[in-house]
Amino acid sequence: MLESFIFATVMCGFFGIIFKKNLVMKIVSMDVMSTGVIAFYVFVASREGLFTPIIGTATNDGTYADPVPQAVILTAIVIGFSIQALMLVGVMKLARDNPTLESNEIEKNNTP
Repeated sequence: MLESFIFATVMCGFFGIIFKKNLVMKIVSMDVMSTGVIAFYVFVASREGLFTPIIGTATNDGTYADPVPQAVILTAIVIGFSIQALMLVGVMKLARDNPTLESNEIEKNNTP
């Protein structure tokens, strides 16, 4: 059931990127799709019965969680945030020269 909600989140973002014409809505849709992908990665990497690998705990059974997926997810979140900020700056620069943020109108105005 959780997989279907994650898949629906990814598909909502994907279809938003394709069908929305406003550039800000495209950026928001990309962020929604990125959130779904990160949620899917966390869902696949989660396992029951694993302990956090912290020195000093008294568990010696060897069932520790792998910290690499956590580092990858944190990196993906930071990179996604920076890409979103960069795209919003680009849209702000486009908004100075164009009266609208609709992609069709921008293409029409800037085509020779």
